[in-house]
Amino acid sequence: MNGDSKLLGAAAVRELAARLDLTPTKQRGQNFVIDANTIRRIVALSGVGPDDVVIEVGPGLGSLTLGLLEVGAEVTAIEIDDRLARQLPDTIAERMPEAAERLRVVESDALAVATLPGPAPSALVANLPYNVSVPVLLHLLAQFDTWRTGLVMVQLEVCDRLVATPGSKVYGVPSAKLAWYAEATRVGTVPPKVFWPVPNVDSGLVRLVLRDPPATTATREQVFQVIDAAFAQRRKMLRAALAGLCGGSAAASEVIERAGFDPQARGETLDITAFAKIAESLHSGLG
Repeated sequence: MNGDSKLLGAAAVRELAARLDLTPTKQRGQNFVIDANTIRRIVALSGVGPDDVVIEVGPGLGSLTLGLLEVGAEVTAIEIDDRLARQLPDTIAERMPEAAERLRVVESDALAVATLPGPAPSALVANLPYNVSVPVLLHLLAQFDTWRTGLVMVQLEVCDRLVATPGSKVYGVPSAKLAWYAEATRVGTVPPKVFWPVPNVDSGLVRLVLRDPPATTATREQVFQVIDAAFAQRRKMLRAALAGLCGGSAAASEVIERAGFDPQARGETLDITAFAKIAESLHSGLG
């Protein structure tokens, strides 16, 4: 096989699905890419190459897996569907036999994965399942600290939330928590027509560049607790939103002021460094 014939087009995807008696389900957020040019664009934007060990979540029938292997990367693919997990090595062996030894398949729910076989990952590139994209991304960031870059495809609405900055209407828990780990940038959109089945929304591509979290004595869990409370009721002032955590509105005001912020501000105006300072103020005050 040469050129595009090694990657999966519409006919190959449908033939594979028929062979497996597979009907893509909304429950698992399954939408398979059927366009080789889109796959190559995603791989190119990810910047991965022969030196990379890539985590891929939800490889499905192998469209993106083949694209990643084509540029020389090693791939550790996490797949929850047992039929797809079993089929993937066979698909690679059939279409790109020279790359078969660079693939490892983990049959698991990505949210339950605690360890990965093979070398430590250096990147994450994935068409994340629509319904669990944010929890999966945050789990993989928390669980594996060796990967430094990523490119994920998610629903466009989720993409906009992940890359939102303080003050934006869609800035919220996903934006703030992701900012603990990485800088996130929207680098492209993907139309519905390149998927099977065709979703009713556009998709967005988010590039991730990992970085050190803010310098703080608070733990990540403590900072995330403050973020969750701050956004639980968006319209509330911080002193009211954090009252439950701090033991009352007056105590919350004191904690927020000690951190250097206005208790009447709202959570959507604060960046991750601010949340870290408030968490530190809260927990140092408890000492």
